[in-house]
Amino acid sequence: MVSLSTKGVKVSVETFYQSDISQPVNNEYMFAYRITIENQSSNTVKLLKRKWIIVDAYGKERVIEGEGVIGKQPIIESESSHQYVSGCHLKTDIGKMFGFYTMERIIDGEVFDVKIPAFQMVAPFKLN
Repeated sequence: MVSLSTKGVKVSVETFYQSDISQPVNNEYMFAYRITIENQSSNTVKLLKRKWIIVDAYGKERVIEGEGVIGKQPIIESESSHQYVSGCHLKTDIGKMFGFYTMERIIDGEVFDVKIPAFQMVAPFKLN
């Protein structure tokens, strides 16, 4: 697991290779990731949007942007957290992702970015 804090909001990521739906023979590799967003600040925040940079083993980048996460714009109160699971498809057996969430502090409407730490996606057979 990797974690990073920005302005009192901690983002932690765990990754999982999905062998049951991957097809290495066809260069199709599926990964899941679990994100935990912990609001360690004293203010309630709302997650407005996300931006992901996905990099495969060849250095090819894809950028994914959108509102919220998995169709939601969660409001995260002080000292609470929000967790979700999503996935990523790669054409290589190794890759990485990183990015940021755009948050709004509810009390005064201040908008700020929270970094998502870079995390690796590696098919387990690459580690042998």
